[in-house]
Amino acid sequence: MRETGPDAGAEAGPEAGADAGSAGKRPLGVGMVGYAFMGAAHSQGWRTVGRVFDLPVEPVLAAVCGRDGGAVRAAADRLGWAAAETDWRALIARDDIDLVDICTPGDSHAEIAVAALEAGKHVLCEKPLANTVEEAEAMAEAAERARARGQVAMVGFNYRRVPALALARRMVAEGRLGALRHVRLTYLQDWLVDAGFPLTWRLIKEHAGSGALGDLGAHIVDLAQYLVGERVAGVSALTETFVRERPLLEGASSGLTAAGGARRGAVTVDDAAVFTGRFPNGALASFEATRFAAGRKNALRLELNGSDGSLAFDLERLNELSFHDHTEPAASSGFRRILVTEPEHPYLAAWWPPGHGLGYEHTFVHQARDLLHAIATGTRPEPSFADGLSVQRVLAAVEESAAKNSVYTPVTA
Repeated sequence: MRETGPDAGAEAGPEAGADAGSAGKRPLGVGMVGYAFMGAAHSQGWRTVGRVFDLPVEPVLAAVCGRDGGAVRAAADRLGWAAAETDWRALIARDDIDLVDICTPGDSHAEIAVAALEAGKHVLCEKPLANTVEEAEAMAEAAERARARGQVAMVGFNYRRVPALALARRMVAEGRLGALRHVRLTYLQDWLVDAGFPLTWRLIKEHAGSGALGDLGAHIVDLAQYLVGERVAGVSALTETFVRERPLLEGASSGLTAAGGARRGAVTVDDAAVFTGRFPNGALASFEATRFAAGRKNALRLELNGSDGSLAFDLERLNELSFHDHTEPAASSGFRRILVTEPEHPYLAAWWPPGHGLGYEHTFVHQARDLLHAIATGTRPEPSFADGLSVQRVLAAVEESAAKNSVYTPVTA
């Protein structure tokens, strides 16, 4: 069977069986900072990737880091890490760490990433790349300096690794949609609808940078730029904070679950963002990100309309892609479902027989696969820190536009 990477058809990946493994390969020590929701997802990717794909190196889960000694040691046991650290500087200094995986809140991304790169480590950093454009610029500059030394740095926009979206990118690049006219993306969740949900770090600007805009909007901005193959040129935006005070957090939070007490604190990020945009090729875009859409759990949806056809995708049905070929006779044309489970589809030759779907966790396995190949070949991974910086600049333009009553705001280059 042939393992197909995200751009299969243009450049197929190496041969791989369903359980290729990586015995006898050069080990590559991975150290992870943070072990909550994203840390668990990344751990799943690192544990699984060598059991599915034929890798050029063997990832070794060397150490995980967190501030609470007892909690991080328990996480190491639960998630499969060999050791635990309570200081990220100590983790970076370890000789058995070749790659640092950053799964912390955004306010620490820049400091950890730049230090890791300067220490000679490869870096994977969760999205959004940083809390500010200035931090993202410093990270991208550090990544370029490190690239000259043979290091790589990648930002974790995992939805690029959904096979259906990698297939959509291939179809757009092949011209199946013709000239793009419209790009529509929404990302809807509902975990903040309850006004009694406590004030976690995701609701505090100094830690999160922004709210739904950075948490969800970053994903759909990256996907839009990935699918179109161009960067957003300018935006016009609205943001709103619907619940401006929340109970202060009591105890630890877990994923999107937390408990609050009697005291209250101010929410300092947006609850929702709605914005339009323009691409240099003339295509118009619309974006909506909210954590207040009651009944929507993880509803990332998109549609692209071109002169020759359309594509549509829903993350809650992530093994499917809808395609309309507008060059077919009108009497028999229309949207058709593509079940993205064939071995010819991106990533899927290494998994199950046709019709046996994948899920959310597999995007992190694919992310690890692509990063390890980039490290082994010395090629620039995608999305790079430069790609993460481009998303950060769009987010900044959205905030600037919203502060100026939706005035059209060019995205700085």
